[in-house]
Amino acid sequence: MCWTCNDASPVQAPLTRRAVLSGMGGLAAVTALSACGGTKTNEGFRSIQPDDRAFSTGLHVVTLGTQAGPPVELERAGISTALIVDGAVYLVDCGRGSTTQYIHAGLRFSALRSIFITHLHADHIADYYNFIILAGSAPNFTGDVLSPIDVYGPGSAGALPGKFGGGDVGTVAPNNPTPGMRDLTELCSQAYAYSSNIFMRDSGAPDPRDLVRVNDIGIPGHVPASYVNTSPTMEPFVVMRDDNVIVSASLVPHGPVFPSFAYRFDTKYGSATFSGDTTYSENLITLARSTDVLLHEAVNVRGATNVPAEVLSHILESHVEVQEVGAVAERADAKQLILTHIGDRVTSPLPVQQWESWAAVGYRGTVRVASDLQHFIVNRG
Repeated sequence: MCWTCNDASPVQAPLTRRAVLSGMGGLAAVTALSACGGTKTNEGFRSIQPDDRAFSTGLHVVTLGTQAGPPVELERAGISTALIVDGAVYLVDCGRGSTTQYIHAGLRFSALRSIFITHLHADHIADYYNFIILAGSAPNFTGDVLSPIDVYGPGSAGALPGKFGGGDVGTVAPNNPTPGMRDLTELCSQAYAYSSNIFMRDSGAPDPRDLVRVNDIGIPGHVPASYVNTSPTMEPFVVMRDDNVIVSASLVPHGPVFPSFAYRFDTKYGSATFSGDTTYSENLITLARSTDVLLHEAVNVRGATNVPAEVLSHILESHVEVQEVGAVAERADAKQLILTHIGDRVTSPLPVQQWESWAAVGYRGTVRVASDLQHFIVNRG
């Protein structure tokens, strides 16, 4: 019986896997059973082959998704960006749809070395566990599977801020209301335990806990940071280094969110800096100094008439307006500015030329407004 058909079909007695495979033969049986009405085939599905040649040498950036915020948009997937060094992939944030976008970009899951999460808002982690539980459970359309990876992200905030405007509000999971990256991953593993346990027994899938090494990023002890002092002035510090990259981080201000990180990747081909979600930040400018490419978030709310006061307050306290972002890139002496994590609360579809014009004010470098699945070559190697 096909559960995706719209036409009425008689209920069929369930077949055991042994009966199906012995009667019809291997994988062909599975394909046949998935066809609706017994007449459709899976011609609509296609295998998207990775293009290793496009990323085999040099430093590349691919914007998998460029949408800001939780709202589901048709034109843009959730925020996620791949940095590729000599074929090895480092992922910054895992927004909505990023596992699918990863394949569409021509990337191999087996090439994924590490994931870096800027902060724990849902729009930055919506697909995070999908990389583990889906890309890691069995070969995908590309024929490869996730290898064990390292994950880096914020630790626990320690406590929650008060409600905007005052008053009382409920607390989800009061026994652990501020889980960091490690706890979040473990809690996801527990939530998916039944699926994982069945796949491990029925299909030989790996234990998802063996596919990740999760690191809560420790803030240097001399930095007086906390949930009430989220981004004190600080020098960047090294989070990770391997044979391809040195990754540094700094705290950036994102409203009440703590910790919230910006990341810089230094390679033999050049550097790329990711702002994460931030309002104006001296820490970011220090981190991004003379970077080859600065990938920075931006919003437009000028002229917006339908934004609630509390939402507008969050936007302006947590983000940089596109009209002001050029000055940030100029102060950082960034060679190129790429806008992503894009939120326009005034005009749809996005007026790209207008945005690029706004972002160019006060900036002498090149400005690009990224779209989904856009490939930027920083250095061909």
